[in-house]
Amino acid sequence: MREIMTKSMARNIFYGGSLFFILIFLGLSVHSHIYIRNTSTDADTLTSSVIEGKHLWEKHGCVNCHTILGEGAYFAPELGNVMTRWDVTDDPEAAFEGLKGWMMAMPTGIEDRRQMPFFELTDEEYRALSDFLLWTDAIRNQDWPPNDAG
Repeated sequence: MREIMTKSMARNIFYGGSLFFILIFLGLSVHSHIYIRNTSTDADTLTSSVIEGKHLWEKHGCVNCHTILGEGAYFAPELGNVMTRWDVTDDPEAAFEGLKGWMMAMPTGIEDRRQMPFFELTDEEYRALSDFLLWTDAIRNQDWPPNDAG
């Protein structure tokens, strides 16, 4: 190899290296999407109620205070495993009743404490939200959150 690098040699190394790493990036991105779709998302258990619960989660901006599987704000508790903490993963009716009762008790009225807003949800919406949280608790989430406390 020559002792002096010409402009054309430098250009070829730059473009060749850039193309190489772009191809690696695209390959890893495709691999990640395939992995997530095939192993992480349990699409077989998605019901219309779970999908409606996800829409409610987004509509009311729950992620602005809560986290779910590590995504969101860290102001309020993690809800990715809330049904495990409440020990209702095997009983959808208990999950519905627990979530509805807890949300109906908000706001607590404690002075100098930020409150969760009161949402006027119907029973169907409470059920959809509890089904979404049950589904989130049951999917393969790569051991997140790292402890049961959320």
